[in-house]
Amino acid sequence: MRNPPPQAVRLADYRPPAFLIDAVDLDISLDRSKTRVAARLAIRRNPAGQAGAPLALDGDGLVLRRVALDGAPLAPEAYEATPDSFLLRAPPEGPFTLEIETDVDPSANTQLSGLYRSGSAYCTQCEAEGFRRITYFLDRPDVLSVYTTRIEADKSEAPVLLGNGNPVGAGDLDGGRHFAIWRDPFPKPCYLFALVGGDLGHISESYRTSSGRDVELAIYVERGKEPFASYAMDSLVRSMRWDEQAFGREYDLDVFNIVAVSDFNMGAMENKGLNIFNDKYVLASPETATDSDYAGIESVIAHEYFHNWTGNRITCRDWFQLCLKEGLTVYRDQEFSADQRSRAVKRISDVRGLRAQQFPEDAGPLAHPVRPSLYHEINNFYTATVYEKGAEIVRMLKTLIGEADFRRGMDLYFARFDGTAATVEDFLACFAEASGRDLAQFSLWYEQAGTPQISVQSDYDAAAKTFTLALEQSTPPTPGQSDKKPFVIPLALGLIGENGDELTLSAAPGETGASGEECARGVVELSTPKRKIVFENVPSRPVASLLRGFSAPVRLAPPQSAEDLERLLAHDSDSFNRWQAAQSLALRSVFARIEAARGGEGADDKAFFDALKRLVEAGEGDPSLVAQALSLPSEIDIAREMGKDVDPDVIYSARSGLRRDLGRFLAPALAEAHARFAPQEGFSPDAASAGRRAMRNVALDLLAAGDPASGGPLAERQFAEATNMTDRICALATLSHLPGAAREDAFAAFYERYRKDHLVVDKWFALQSTIPEVETTARVARLMAHEDFSLANPNRVRAVVGSFANGNPTRFHALDGSGYALLERVVLELDPKNPQLAARLLSALRSWRSLEERRRKIAETTLRRILATPDLSADVSDIATRALG
Repeated sequence: MRNPPPQAVRLADYRPPAFLIDAVDLDISLDRSKTRVAARLAIRRNPAGQAGAPLALDGDGLVLRRVALDGAPLAPEAYEATPDSFLLRAPPEGPFTLEIETDVDPSANTQLSGLYRSGSAYCTQCEAEGFRRITYFLDRPDVLSVYTTRIEADKSEAPVLLGNGNPVGAGDLDGGRHFAIWRDPFPKPCYLFALVGGDLGHISESYRTSSGRDVELAIYVERGKEPFASYAMDSLVRSMRWDEQAFGREYDLDVFNIVAVSDFNMGAMENKGLNIFNDKYVLASPETATDSDYAGIESVIAHEYFHNWTGNRITCRDWFQLCLKEGLTVYRDQEFSADQRSRAVKRISDVRGLRAQQFPEDAGPLAHPVRPSLYHEINNFYTATVYEKGAEIVRMLKTLIGEADFRRGMDLYFARFDGTAATVEDFLACFAEASGRDLAQFSLWYEQAGTPQISVQSDYDAAAKTFTLALEQSTPPTPGQSDKKPFVIPLALGLIGENGDELTLSAAPGETGASGEECARGVVELSTPKRKIVFENVPSRPVASLLRGFSAPVRLAPPQSAEDLERLLAHDSDSFNRWQAAQSLALRSVFARIEAARGGEGADDKAFFDALKRLVEAGEGDPSLVAQALSLPSEIDIAREMGKDVDPDVIYSARSGLRRDLGRFLAPALAEAHARFAPQEGFSPDAASAGRRAMRNVALDLLAAGDPASGGPLAERQFAEATNMTDRICALATLSHLPGAAREDAFAAFYERYRKDHLVVDKWFALQSTIPEVETTARVARLMAHEDFSLANPNRVRAVVGSFANGNPTRFHALDGSGYALLERVVLELDPKNPQLAARLLSALRSWRSLEERRRKIAETTLRRILATPDLSADVSDIATRALG
């Protein structure tokens, strides 16, 4: 029997709340199995809400103990209460106070939503709808309240008691208990509520804001882990200073606390003044964290801090506006990281992620607009589309209106909507006013799903010395949207002459010419289905460098010729497009190899390999950019470009052949680079040092691919002699692709060395899950039976099952269906305990329709079998239903 889909929630049905809650006083007495929550709510009717409506509050699995209205107990006939709802039938017309007392069981809360236990600590996660698991409430983001929270606990169990806002009281109680009182003076929605109680260590620092206010900063971690939080603190201080300088935003409370926990469904949460983090984004040392870990900590610390203004001080009116806080804040953290590190490498990294996660989402049955018009389960819309594509929209907006008008628009947004719950329309109106530009068509980026494709045809007229670009945009149908209107697409471009020179853009007169402003900025706008642009005074046939800096989240077609790409790789002044040229040439080679395997003509990689050899041998510039150029498109990238009838085994074979041949061709240069970028004395996580390590490790990987007999021992030596985790784990990753005793010995030694560090053990699990061998599915099953594996820990599940499903295409999509069967078993076992995590794992099948027929049938059968399971959660049912269409 197929489960009915969860009830749809529609943007068009939005209505203001019938009531407002001005103040919330909470008294929470922590207990492992029976926490008492006493809530005192100051409520009044909303003049903009439905007149005469009863008061309906949300709940989720609550046990009601007491309820009173204006100090008097409520008669049973005056209200109706279930574990999931509370209804006050005839509330007073004037302001009133409602007191509600509930019991919750933190230890039994395996969903990790609401109040739960993580290790020995109590903590909360209330976004999106977790507060209703703590007390009955109007659990929606447009109800903003001032919170005062009294937290009580056994002092020996939880000597640290933290809440939102500023501390205003504390003391000891009889029976070995104690209390702390926190008050947040800034009205906020309940999803930003937080508390933490536990026996935690911490590091602290004082920060002076640009206006001279002192803020006490603290990061709380498991005792003994305090030294591992120093980089997170450094990232926080730099984030605070950067936000003052880049956006004029100063922190507003007296304290700012971060708490790291090991059981968390997300990366982190921006609760006002009390950010709760997955500890993988806090803890780091050279011995345990990679360069990627350090960059991730810096980025996520910044992201959650930046939410203080873009998410907290200004929140979203409803969950359809989620992109308003998340997309905007992702853009802000991307800019921060770009300023802290290599801007070019950061942009390449962000686009890699966008293409790997969001482009397949846009091309499959789970496609949805950045601001969806309906949802069934809001937890399933914390997606790459909302976050990463949402950030790209903000970036395009800045590109279109310019830096000065963008800053004026942001300042206007902060001034006008501080302390409110805003919408996308509110946001765009500020930039329209600041720039004097009509942004109605631009707003389609928020309303239409799908990745636009730009068709580009070029023509050079030698006699007239003109160069013509014919542009055409189209967007494929997506679920619920068959017809697409044209977008406003900013295309940053340049022209590269035959000698590698950057040509000056000169607009031809008439309707087909680019405007003088477009030429000066190097950005042309495509806002109609077709546009022809003619440039004059072009001395010889140029190569168009299109979509510089990835100025819009689109796809370009048809591919440029190998000769044009080689010119771009050698001479383009835009670092992103030089990298893109290398990626495009690699894709051409992979597809040629696939055709050769089917009897077609083989690949001619000589010019491509020569160009890469020149990059490696140059020995100057940013080694991290060279490392990026040598990092071939992933199997997921190749499958995305293939589009349909995807055979992961064929892709793996072709890509492996390219890696082998490239490694052999570049072997002398790679060996020299591996030696040249040997570790320097001491360790630094800065961008320059990380770039040296990136180049050294990509050289090692290609050397081993080209000649395992010599590359394998080199990897073994690096693994044994490594002085930092980046070099050690990269050597182990290289060895993971080389079957034999050396690999298994290295895995055993790694585990023995780090078995007490759960974050490093996650890396050990993840690497084994991505080995592209037939035996890996059985290996994953053994890893799930390992004493250190637990379905209760999201990080561990993601390390094993998530890495297998999302990072090992050949084995996950095995023709015998074993990969899908493993995923099905885990999803169904996990669903009753943690449906959010189960649903995110199942989204690994989002692109099943693009597979070749045999795999497609098995994947569809798997999804239908999951959907037919009785008592399936709304989270998993929603993903399976939408995936099947």
